[in-house]
Amino acid sequence: MEEPVLNEHNKQEYPPMHTVEHILNQAMGRLHGCPRSRNAHVERKKGRCDYLLPAALTDEEAQEIEREVNGVIERHLPVEISFVDRDALPAGIDLAKLPPGAGRTLRVVKVGDYDTCACLGAHVKNTAEIAPFKIISRDYNAPVLRLRFKLLEGER
Repeated sequence: MEEPVLNEHNKQEYPPMHTVEHILNQAMGRLHGCPRSRNAHVERKKGRCDYLLPAALTDEEAQEIEREVNGVIERHLPVEISFVDRDALPAGIDLAKLPPGAGRTLRVVKVGDYDTCACLGAHVKNTAEIAPFKIISRDYNAPVLRLRFKLLEGER
């Protein structure tokens, strides 16, 4: 099958950090019932994601998020990319972040059985390529929780 032409993607992500952003988004939804981050900035050395939550996280909840994300990383899940017609998308894929004028064919990224979303970014082939995840700080300005995180490179 010929690869479809998609919208331009102007970011140069570091694949492990970008993939862990997907895992973190799913973890936040599963653990706290919030939508995927609407505001994220991810670089090689650190990242941040903003989530809409009714209250600040406790230390225990932050540790639970780290355990969840690291548990997914440790499962060595395959990261697969497919091209899907908009009308045939798997249930639950959030299209709110799609750029205006996005075409009928969407690039879907699947992290094992854990997360599936539409995305044009760079990803690892397996979560085994991601170093351990660490939340380095968090701020809460109702209703926005900002998580800052990094990967503990060299500590696999």
